[in-house]
Amino acid sequence: MKAIRVHEFGGSEVLRLEEVAAPRAGPGQVVVRLRACGVNPVDTYIRAGFHATKPPLPYTPGMDGAGVVEGVGEEVNTLKVGERVYVAGAVSGTYAEQTLCEASRVHPLPEQISFAQGAGVNVPYATAYRALFHRAQARPGETILIHGATGGVGIAATQLASAAGLRVIGTGGTEEGRRLAQAEGARHVLDHRAPDYLSEVLTLTGGRGVDVILEMLANVNLDRDLDVLAKHGRVVVIGNRGRVEIDPRKAMTRDASIHGMMLMNVTESAALSIHAALGAGLENGTLRPIVSRELPLAQAAEAHRAVLEPGALGKIVLLT
Repeated sequence: MKAIRVHEFGGSEVLRLEEVAAPRAGPGQVVVRLRACGVNPVDTYIRAGFHATKPPLPYTPGMDGAGVVEGVGEEVNTLKVGERVYVAGAVSGTYAEQTLCEASRVHPLPEQISFAQGAGVNVPYATAYRALFHRAQARPGETILIHGATGGVGIAATQLASAAGLRVIGTGGTEEGRRLAQAEGARHVLDHRAPDYLSEVLTLTGGRGVDVILEMLANVNLDRDLDVLAKHGRVVVIGNRGRVEIDPRKAMTRDASIHGMMLMNVTESAALSIHAALGAGLENGTLRPIVSRELPLAQAAEAHRAVLEPGALGKIVLLT
């Protein structure tokens, strides 16, 4: 089968399409024939060697994908060959025609969700869900600011928060992106390229500020986030690309909390509860993954360059 392989950490040029042996399912494992795999910014950080977790070389990137069950190992009785599924992590990586997964990481994909959409479920939606409900403990009736509400995690968070009864204020860098975020449930969407956009947050909340902030670029925004946080507010840092200086007094005067999070830290039991909730949302139409661009597997390097460009509108997926 064909798979993308990385033999050394570096730029996108280290992504190579190669012929490798197809995986076989062991006890408690499942082989999925992938139709699409999701591309996430974290994939690029791992490939470059900048991430805290470095897989042994060579490796196949990717944690997200969707397709059909190709084979099941012993002790697997929850999945059957031919079933439509999405995967939430893989033993052998998902930038490939087939992937090996622990059975607990494979979840049913509703008929109305395409394989390309299914490839955009795991990292974006599980990250958004954990940030909202596990870390921030967001509650119905609260107001939330979602930075970068037009990207994969941002759209997921907008849909989840809106469905849960939160008032969503989003940000986006393009008019098209802002329209998309509003269509997905944001009540207001601000232009984060405007120099005074955060002052509009205070205007929209009557000077009170927001209860929760999902921060995708903490090194740029974190100190300013604290200026628009309500008393007892919470910031969840999802993304960061450098160091930042903040004034702790801003957090002190608000009894505010700053939470870090990484999806890789989720426990097995928490992951199962997250995907149970996501599966229900996909089934009832509350959650609708947005795919902005589809590329063939051979163009993984182009996908890695594109996923870091500003102005994202949903997910980039590779088709196998």
